Amino acid sequence: MFNKNLVLISGACTFREVKGQNRWFLIKLPDLEEWEIPKVLVRKGESSVRAALRMMGEKGGMTTRVLEEAGRAGGVTTINGRTFPQRHIYYLMVAKSMAGEAIGFEKYKWFEYKQALKQLSSKRERSMLKAAKETLEKWRKERQKKKTS
Repeated sequence: MFNKNLVLISGACTFREVKGQNRWFLIKLPDLEEWEIPKVLVRKGESSVRAALRMMGEKGGMTTRVLEEAGRAGGVTTINGRTFPQRHIYYLMVAKSMAGEAIGFEKYKWFEYKQALKQLSSKRERSMLKAAKETLEKWRKERQKKKTS
């Protein structure tokens, strides 16, 4: 049964290929020094996948495709003095095209994987980026296997 008090957050581990190398999209929120994976609150009646696609389209100015779920994490959050359960679902996404600047994010940057990992201060975020990279490698191997069959 779905808990109506659950706060659901969708994260977008988004990459694009640049000269044969994957670059990972990270953002900085206003007033924060740390880089992070873009995340959005899932609206009532919206799927977590749709929320991630919406965020990257509206804020990121890009067309993306979800390849796989990269990972999940739980926890709690406090809103107006009340504590609610919180679930984060992170998706491995590929940037298919960009309509220009990611105007919805004050600061953003495409990082090489090792650089992106160093920039993330949160243990959960580093763990999700690692999971996304592993998921991408597995996804590519399976796709290659299908092509040769």
